[in-house]
This record gives sequence, structure tokens and C-alpha cells, in this order.
Amino acid sequence: MMRRPLAGSNHPAPAGIKCVGACDPTERFEIVVILRRQDGAAFRDLVQRIEAGDASAEPVSREAYEQRFGASADDVRRVERFAASNGLTIVRTDLAARRVVLSGTVQQYNAAFGIDLQRFEHQVGQSTHHFHQPDGPVHLPEDVHEVVTAVLGFDNRAKARPHFRLNPTPHPTFSPPIRAARAVSASFTPPQLAQLYGFPPGDGSGQCIALIEMGGGYRDTDLQAYFSGLGVASPKVESVSVDQAENAPTGDPNGADGEVELDVEIAGALAPGALIAVYFAPNSEAGFVDAVSAALHDSVRKPSVISISWGAPESAWSQQTLAALDDALQSAVALGVTVCAASGDSGSSDGVGDGADHVDFPASSPYALGCGGTSMTASNGRIVRETVWDSGTEGASGGGVSVTFALPAWQKGLSVVNTHGGASALARRGVPDVSADADPATGYVVHIDGTDTVVGGTSAVAPLWAALIARINGTRGKPVGFVNALLYAQHGAFNDITSGNNGDYAAAPGWDACSGLGTPVGAKVAAVLAPA
Repeated sequence: MMRRPLAGSNHPAPAGIKCVGACDPTERFEIVVILRRQDGAAFRDLVQRIEAGDASAEPVSREAYEQRFGASADDVRRVERFAASNGLTIVRTDLAARRVVLSGTVQQYNAAFGIDLQRFEHQVGQSTHHFHQPDGPVHLPEDVHEVVTAVLGFDNRAKARPHFRLNPTPHPTFSPPIRAARAVSASFTPPQLAQLYGFPPGDGSGQCIALIEMGGGYRDTDLQAYFSGLGVASPKVESVSVDQAENAPTGDPNGADGEVELDVEIAGALAPGALIAVYFAPNSEAGFVDAVSAALHDSVRKPSVISISWGAPESAWSQQTLAALDDALQSAVALGVTVCAASGDSGSSDGVGDGADHVDFPASSPYALGCGGTSMTASNGRIVRETVWDSGTEGASGGGVSVTFALPAWQKGLSVVNTHGGASALARRGVPDVSADADPATGYVVHIDGTDTVVGGTSAVAPLWAALIARINGTRGKPVGFVNALLYAQHGAFNDITSGNNGDYAAAPGWDACSGLGTPVGAKVAAVLAPA
């Protein structure tokens, strides 16, 4: 049987990995086959019109989306026949999300997809990570090849990282330090930041904020202690399992628990009337895509805004995963769901040690609202000074120019200013779009694994912006959906950040590649997105 390679299904390997042999042929695990959507031309037209700000282009309901743009039953049957002929088991099928989940052994996958799964070791600091991935692209027979857009799950390496920075230096009102860090010059509770940023009234009632988490967990006792201490009504928080992952706190605030609890606490403190739905998924390419898809197509909780505080450099992802997750974010546009994504905490390099500039994905998708970071000084309830967050080796606002995504129409005419004294026209997607306080030295008061501390990172910015959107949605009575084009047309809705840099990119009047359009003037943002 003739097979064709699936475009983009090669997997990039990080420097320093070591192949340690073939996988156990009897090992069994699940993979995800993503199918083409019905009426792709109509879908692309709808997304393009919404992205362009066409007021006549209305998002569709989740029910209408499944009927118009989900997978067809015929395409699913093709995959089912392929699976049966290769001894693979159908675990579940989701027409709306266009997914067929298969279970099989390494031996069955190697034969069915024309691959050779190998085991690898990767040393990261003091830790050794083990994973498997194919030695080449996935191959599919012609009748299946034409309906499949991605096959995820063969590469199970943990690629996404949380974008937060703890700063547990001793503080007069907080517990002893967890680890050494730069001295805290100031700290703010989320309600204080809402006041400094002029958030409009509202508590997000009637809305659902989805948080995407790739590990760790939260404890109800931590959340109760935090919200009680703030004097804020405790929001309703639900955990949602994706691909068998669960809310599983580890007791390590320096790990994924720190990400999960800060996301819940910041979003919940700023929009206590909203349902906070926490989607837990395995830290893998398949897990990441599945978590976002699960939130988008959740017809029970119906999130109107998604906050993503995890990511990795564009160069770390396979091309099919970049395309699959970007496709999911386009679905968010069609569904009227706003996606806020942290731009990273490692400056213009995004932590890649090759001497080049990199941007973080999924924040670099033009269908996400990329959230960068600042350092803030405030006094008497007012912002005194705000600059780009750059703490050197302790973190800096992610930002720069994508090598993957083309220049969106709403960024045309913008310029990039570098720290070497030059400026040039922005030629491709620029990141971030917006920003807010992210410096751990001027960070957020949170409660993680039983300890009060101060946290920063662009991880804190994504849920802050998500909560602002949820407030606006609640007052407006319906979701604002894709907001980028509207925000870029109204620079006056922001505190313009004109000083500082993130390494190779410098702040400048208007948009820049380290603080975006700036930090929110909340009431003005609301007026732009929900005019009276």
C-alpha cells in the first residue's frame, strides 16, 4: 500500500539529546488524529472577516460550529477503517473538535504509520528527561492522508513551560522565603492592580474563564485562605480532566503548583463572579492542543475567555503542532472566545541559547492576545512609573518578531526598535500585543502551597487580562471575542510604555516588541470593546 508523508510531522530534537534505543514494541499509549473541517472555505472567510473587524461577521454557537465546521462522519469512517486494518482501537471520537483518539502498541504504530519510535534522554539542568518520538515523518495511505491534518502523541516530550517567577525574598507581611531572589521593592494584590489599571466595575458574573494547565494542581484550602485574606468572595473553581490528567498538587511551589494557583487566584480575585474552569492536561504537544480544544468545545461550561500561561519557543514545536494549535485558536475566533497567552519570561531570546531572537508560542499566534510584562512603581493608588520588565538573568518580558506567522493586517505600518539604535518596519507577526505588571520585584501577592509569597512573570499577565475581558463580557452581556484588531485601532486605551528593553528590543512610543501597545486603562479598554 502506497503511503505519503504527512506534512510537518517531523519532530525537532533539542541539542544534547541522546538516543537510547528502540521503544518496547509492546508499550501501549494513545495518539490523536486531527481531521480536516467541513466547509473550510466558509470557515476561513468567517475568521478573516472577524479578524478584520467586520461588524457583520458574527461568531457562531458551539452547536452551529459542530454542524458547519466539525469533522464529517465520512472522514471519521475512513480513520476507523484505517485503525481496524492495523489493529488499532478507537478510544473516542469528537466531531466538533475533529479528533479521533486511537490506542495501540509501539509495534502497531510503527507498522501503521511507517515510523520507527525511539527512546531518548535529554539533560535539563540537574534533571534527566525521558521521552519517545519517531525517527521521521508520519506516513498515511492516500484515502486517509487527504482527510488528516495532524497526528499527535508520538512525541511525548514535555515542551511547554510555565511563565512565572517566584520572588519569595523576606517581606514584612509574608512567610519565610522559599528560595533566594531579588529583593521585593513593592507588591500588589490583584484588586490593587485592578484599581491602578482602572478596571471597569463588574465581577465577571455569567462568564467562564478557562485556565490551561500542563501539570501541578491547586488545593481548596489554599484558595479559601487566599480569597478570605483578600476579603474577596471565593469564585467557583472546577477542575476538568483532559487526556486522563488530573488536579494533582505536588507541594512544590517552585513547580507547576505555582503556575496553577497563581492563575486561579489572579483570575478569581479580579472576576470572582466568573466560573474558573481549570483544564489539566499532560505536558506534551498532544496534551496542549487537546486542552485548548477541550475548553473551546466545552458546551457545558462554555468559556468566553481562555488564559494560557504556558508556552515554548516556536522552534521547539513540530510544524504540525504549531499548525494544529493555531487552527484551534482560529476556532476560538469563530466561536467568539478571547485567548490570552503569556509571551514568556526570558526576553528576546525566549531562553534559546543560539544567540538569535525567538518568540514564544502560542502567544505568537495572530489569533492570541500576546501578554508581555512591565515593572511598576506606584504610590497613593496611582502608577508613578512603568517600564519594560527586564531583570537580567532573573527574567524579562518575552517579545520580538515571529519566524512562523505572517504580518497581520492590524499590525501593518508598525516599526520595531532594537537596542542597538536601529528601527525597521515590522515584517511578520510582532509579540506581545499588550502587557501588565510582571516583574517579581513589583509582583503579585499570592498564596501557594500554604505559603504567602510574591510572584511575577507574564503568567500573571494572561489571567489579569482574561479577568478584564470577563468583566467586560459580563457587563456587555455577550463575549467580545477576538479583540486584537479593535485594540490596535485604539492606542489611547493604554498606558504607553516608552522606556526599557527585553534584550534586543527597546520600548518606544506606540506599539513595541517588548511591551506591545502598553498596559490597560481598563475603563477605556471596556469602552473600545463594548461601546455604549
